[in-house]
Amino acid sequence: MSTQPETVETVTRFAPSPTGFLHIGGARTALFNWLYARGRGGKFLLRIEDTDRERSTPEATEAILKGMEWLGLDHDGDVISQFDRADRHREVALELLEAGKAYKCFATQDEIQAFRDAAKAEGKSTLFRSPWRDADPATHPDAPYVVRLKAPRDGATVIRDQVQGDVTIRNDQLDDLVLLRSDGTPVYMLAVVVDDHDMGVTHVIRGDDHLNNAARQMAIIEAMGWPVPVYAHIPLIHGPDGKKLSKRHGALGVEEYRDMGYPAAGMRNYLARLGWSHGDDEFFDDAQAKEWFDITGIGKSPARLDFKKMDNICGQHIAATEDAALLHELEGFLAATGRPALEPAKREMMLSAMPVLKERAKTFPELLDKAHFCLTDRPIGVEDKAAKNLTEDSRAWLSDLTPQLQSATWDRQTLEGLLNSFAEDRGLKFGQLAGPLRAALAGRAATPSVFDMMLVLGQEETLLRIGDAGA
Repeated sequence: MSTQPETVETVTRFAPSPTGFLHIGGARTALFNWLYARGRGGKFLLRIEDTDRERSTPEATEAILKGMEWLGLDHDGDVISQFDRADRHREVALELLEAGKAYKCFATQDEIQAFRDAAKAEGKSTLFRSPWRDADPATHPDAPYVVRLKAPRDGATVIRDQVQGDVTIRNDQLDDLVLLRSDGTPVYMLAVVVDDHDMGVTHVIRGDDHLNNAARQMAIIEAMGWPVPVYAHIPLIHGPDGKKLSKRHGALGVEEYRDMGYPAAGMRNYLARLGWSHGDDEFFDDAQAKEWFDITGIGKSPARLDFKKMDNICGQHIAATEDAALLHELEGFLAATGRPALEPAKREMMLSAMPVLKERAKTFPELLDKAHFCLTDRPIGVEDKAAKNLTEDSRAWLSDLTPQLQSATWDRQTLEGLLNSFAEDRGLKFGQLAGPLRAALAGRAATPSVFDMMLVLGQEETLLRIGDAGA
């Protein structure tokens, strides 16, 4: 049995089953494969394992593709449908049959069950051993049959896993795998092996729930004389409580995180760190992730989803993103979640406000909330908490302040000097003046800096809003 030579181009694949949304665990598996291939100038392929026709749906396939697109995990070549390749899978099974490495098994389900019941009663292994394995073809009945692989029965199969280490499974614990069902359709286990070989996959990076499958798949690979891919079975993701990730822990689908307004770059960074590490580095960009990522950095223990850390990483990415690019992402979020698009004037104001807005915002809804002052229109609706700052005295202050603002040069230094002097002249702390200004400019008690809002809104709009509040 040969292994992949060092000089072969790195080819990885992500092979989800289209039975639902793109699970956060599946997204991490896709990301690991993407990073490994992209960091080595290789190929990252996408295969939809849609052989389960009862559970596979076009809607689920579309959801997976959309999730991949949102995460920014581009793949090479066309999307491969496993179902469309059934003839090729069948061809390999028949090739093994012709070579005497597989055989026709005529045992019925009732016979197999009777064998298992008897073995259980006698305290023996219930692993089915077909009486047809070495039967003379002349004795074959004219009856339905499955095609089984002649798996080795002596010795052991060693999975040289890059994450789990060497995993040894005794061959006498493995059955003769069914390759073709009695209706001639190929089984999933065969399809995976054939597809990986034909697609030139060199590295199989997948969840450790597939680890036991590897031994059975290697038996097919060996029978065909094909090179064995490098295996890396990664631990699954657990919830914060250490239990298997489920709906009770929160969102499971990638699109849910998109709809909650997490930035894709932040999610890539967080998911990359979920079970993989590069020293103490927590925050990094795609270029660094591609350069650093290696299978050796993947831990053996299940990773725990940590929503606080996810928020923190995503917030850092929002803050670090260039203003125009961040606005573009924000508009994508609005479109994806069915929210109204930004009007041109609001869009320009948002762009100028971005340096103010993106600090400490962890999601796009938080960013939009901070941007309320530049997205709202006159007359400004004032929240109850902010309205308490609009007293008779504070309205008089705003009225007195207006002429000075009308003649002021509209820059930060001038405005800071003017407002601080105004407050000092009236024996006020600046906060006593800031409260009514926040109410006037945004209708809220909690807002970005008064000076930031004034500079973003501009002189004319600022004076109109102060005029409305002082009336």
